[in-house]
Amino acid sequence: MEGNGDQVPVVDAVGSEDSRGWKLIRTRDFGLLWWGQMTSQIGEGLNKVALLWFVYSLTGSALKMTIVGLIQTVPPLVLGPMIGVYLDRLPKKTVMVWVDLIRTVMTFLIPVLYAMDKLSLEGLYAIIFFTSIVSTVFGPALVSAVPRLVRPNELVTANALIQGTNNIGLLLGPAISGLLIAMIGAENVLYVNSATFLVSALCLMPMRLVERVRDLAACSTSVLDDLKVGFRFVFGSHSIIFILVVISALYNLGASAFVFILPVYAKEFLGVGPVQLGWLWSALGVGMLLVSTWLAWRHQGDLRSRMRLIVRGMTVGGLAVCSLSLLETPLIAAGVVIVVGGSTAILNPVIWALLQEVTPEHLMGRVLTTFSTGSMAAAMAGMTGFGWIADTVGPAESLIGLGLMLLLTAVVAVRFSRQAIATREAGLAT
Repeated sequence: MEGNGDQVPVVDAVGSEDSRGWKLIRTRDFGLLWWGQMTSQIGEGLNKVALLWFVYSLTGSALKMTIVGLIQTVPPLVLGPMIGVYLDRLPKKTVMVWVDLIRTVMTFLIPVLYAMDKLSLEGLYAIIFFTSIVSTVFGPALVSAVPRLVRPNELVTANALIQGTNNIGLLLGPAISGLLIAMIGAENVLYVNSATFLVSALCLMPMRLVERVRDLAACSTSVLDDLKVGFRFVFGSHSIIFILVVISALYNLGASAFVFILPVYAKEFLGVGPVQLGWLWSALGVGMLLVSTWLAWRHQGDLRSRMRLIVRGMTVGGLAVCSLSLLETPLIAAGVVIVVGGSTAILNPVIWALLQEVTPEHLMGRVLTTFSTGSMAAAMAGMTGFGWIADTVGPAESLIGLGLMLLLTAVVAVRFSRQAIATREAGLAT
């Protein structure tokens, strides 16, 4: 039974040792995790293009292709908190290895069944749906594992390095996938995608991860009770966690919709075609990768400096997004998009580090899956809402709304910073 006395520490400057920055990649265990993620994220980039192209080629229907995105989104949105309960009961390394192995088999199964002429559309959707359920576990397990591999004062650096693998995957994966589709066909690219998950699993297997795992046989609490404990921790008296959820939700309301408004902006304002749109998307990825790299080198700092970093990033990003509504020159717009990408890349590594610092290990899975569910729900609302605004009112107004949402995120971050620092000072006074 989990006690009710879990105290949430308000973290200031942590650790007296210097952060190792990019040298973390050269450490044995975090390096194995990073290289595994690098490989699998490039594989995810391959999958995004190859799977959609394969489904469209198979069906000839754009609607049936978009269903893939829907069934990949539903499991983490609906099952996230429940999955978190089981994640807290299991060793994270084992979970990540098995997730990668299952994804290896599931992805491999698609082209094999297709080659045997036994792949129905319903069967394909079932494979994608099951893979999505399994994949939902990986992200929270990964974030939960990071504090066990690095020093406390290296959490922002480590999270930035992990985020960097996502950025590199987004930059390289689709481009490589397009070339491979042209050379060997979309179904055969899925074999390559399957191999990247296998490489990730092989990287994780020798990784040493020290963690305390609950004895399942001695566990007297039900899944529902554990779920309630997690919800109380996030939404109850521990307001710091809840404010972090709010900050992330506001950020995702604006930032997630920006990618979907970008094509409308490119066509209606800049008057450019798909090639130039590709450059704009690349500019966004470049900005994110540059800032992730900078965060990996930067000293983590105390709570005040980290929250100041978020405030500045969201303020610059909000103003940059708003300014796009006034720009009609593609080159200048690309420069501003780089700024937008860089500013929005700041938030997640810092927020993850704060969550890792203030969440007890036995609650990490539930907190992270609840956090992810809230962020994903906000992202879906943002994509729908700002897409509707772009269609009915105009893309300029939609961009201004996105910018204001990022500015609101900065305001809430200021409020959080003041409250957290006041709490810390009150604790020191007592």
